Amino acid sequence: MRSRPLVVDALIAAALTAVALLLGPDAARQGQDQLDATAYVLVVLVHLPLVLRVRCPTVVCCVVHATWLTYIVAGYWPVVCSFGPMLAVYTVASLRGPRSAVPCAALMGGTWLLAGAGNPTDSWPSVVGQAVVYPAVLWRFGVLARRSAELARQLHLEQAARARREVTEERERIARELHDVVAHHLSVISVQTGLARFVFDSDRHTARSALDIIEATGREALDELRRTLSVLRTDDDGAPSGPMPGLAGLAEMADRVRAGGLPVTLTIEGMPRPLAPGVDLCAFRVVQEALTNVLKHAAAESAEIRLRYEPHQVTVSVTDDGQGVILDRERAVRGHGLLGMRERAKLYGGQIAIGPQDRGGFAVRLTLPTSTTAARQEDDATT
Repeated sequence: MRSRPLVVDALIAAALTAVALLLGPDAARQGQDQLDATAYVLVVLVHLPLVLRVRCPTVVCCVVHATWLTYIVAGYWPVVCSFGPMLAVYTVASLRGPRSAVPCAALMGGTWLLAGAGNPTDSWPSVVGQAVVYPAVLWRFGVLARRSAELARQLHLEQAARARREVTEERERIARELHDVVAHHLSVISVQTGLARFVFDSDRHTARSALDIIEATGREALDELRRTLSVLRTDDDGAPSGPMPGLAGLAEMADRVRAGGLPVTLTIEGMPRPLAPGVDLCAFRVVQEALTNVLKHAAAESAEIRLRYEPHQVTVSVTDDGQGVILDRERAVRGHGLLGMRERAKLYGGQIAIGPQDRGGFAVRLTLPTSTTAARQEDDATT
């Protein structure tokens, strides 16, 4: 019906015309004049414009009522041609505002009164009641149909906007993952490459160890990129090929950064427990990004990772003793790395503090709420 409205309206007009023509012979039984050829021609002309009722509803309504009025003035039974004007009024009310719908409904009511005035067999109170009730009911149903159509269009627009927003959020999530993976691993590779170049002629063993770390780091980066980009696959086997990284990999991350020349200590407080995958990944990525910033910007002599498990939350912090980098860090707050940290913390209902320390250096502290199930598991374990 939506794809071919003209065809549908033509079928409706033909159906109403057929009903009117079949009703014509009943005029004599109702005490009215028998319909002749002229009357039947007028019946067809009243309903014929309904084919274009959707394209120009107000004009069609006026033409239909003008033809119906001609039919009434000619002395024929008005009821035969009443279906077309009713549909025309309903169409105007369903497609146009009150400024067009109310005058069209009044036009129908006035025409109905004129038809009743010229027919002495009809009861005048009945004619008045019909002239008021019929247009009002048609106008009301048309308004309800128009509002339903507007709500449907609004719902469609909201669904489309929601779909676009979900696509944008998914793109941002993938962009954050890619940034964290690439920035961290390339920072480690860059440091190890510089070390290997520096000692390549004087200390072959150290250079070989640096190359081994570069190889392992590159392989790990490819694995994480493959898992991250697997969400873009559309085939059936598009599930991630392995678990996403989490806090269990902090020790390995610390070893890799330590091998790059930055002493890193890892301190774990409380009883380790499984966390929700999103929370686990969020905490891991924040630590990863913080260490990446230490390697790239801090010129620090040491760094510390502190992980604390609490009954209903987990807290992780990365601090360093870098000097002379506070202003640079503050300028970088709008960068993708620190912005990604804040977005991750907000996504999982956590709190993050990023800024310089009073005693020098820089600190990133993240607090994430854990699930009720994980909190209950820890409570049971401690008792």
